[in-house]
Amino acid sequence: MSAGTRRRASGREAGIAFGTGAYFLWGLFPAFFGLLSFASAGEVLAERILWTLVVALILLLLAGRFRELRGIDRRTWGLAAIASAALSLNWGTYVYGVISKQVVECALGYFINPLVTVAFGVIIFRERLRRTQWVALALGALAVVVLTVDYGRPPWIALILACSFATYGLVKKVIRLDALPGLAAEGLTAAPFALIAVLVMGLTGHATFGSSVGHTALLMVTGPVTLVPLLCFALAAPRVPLSTMGLLQYLTPALQLTWGVAVGHEPMPASRWAGFALIWLALAVFTGDALRRARRAGQNRH
Repeated sequence: MSAGTRRRASGREAGIAFGTGAYFLWGLFPAFFGLLSFASAGEVLAERILWTLVVALILLLLAGRFRELRGIDRRTWGLAAIASAALSLNWGTYVYGVISKQVVECALGYFINPLVTVAFGVIIFRERLRRTQWVALALGALAVVVLTVDYGRPPWIALILACSFATYGLVKKVIRLDALPGLAAEGLTAAPFALIAVLVMGLTGHATFGSSVGHTALLMVTGPVTLVPLLCFALAAPRVPLSTMGLLQYLTPALQLTWGVAVGHEPMPASRWAGFALIWLALAVFTGDALRRARRAGQNRH
């Protein structure tokens, strides 16, 4: 084995380790954010935005990359604002879902996210899908119908999480910023709104920040807790094939579903399991097709 091949193999192994770490940590988020039930979802969201920004700016300063923020043009700031709005909606909805003990529905959102991303490609970019992808989308749509009947309402938490994260992913594909400066730029566009929210909650007596050392520390820790898996993901993405990352991403909702059922004891009637089974079947069809195409492309290169 040549030195170059060994380096690529080592880089891929490191990437898989970083990717697994990112998705594993995201899968454990219900355990952490469940500790914040003393605060409202709005306060947790505002504090999370602010403390994530603080940590991102400190890391940029330590890395000597703070000047990169000054070079961002108007178009990129606009894209960062859109990404920030989508991510804030995602974060706020997720925190609400965890605090209100609806972790299973949060997991559903991240299971259907790949299917929503494909649907966005068809709607926004007029992409043409293969037959197997249409089958996966049809199964996903049927699952949402089944779960709507089961819940007695559309699974709004899951749909908002899936659509907001798919929107965030689309913006990140076109924005020309590295992970850390990009996260800092997104945080800067959201910070004024988060700061106003924190001040209003403090003045009206609805804030828990500062009410005790424990509560204050937990809200401050949302910053590093948010950044660590994001940075792991940023380190993994360039080193790992998309097909591998596509498989690793299912680790997060699988862990969240396990937490909701085994730890949170959330109800899972047979009809709900049926809806999840349809989603898993859709993902199996979708992932199988992606892996076959990746394998065929690799063979053609050789």
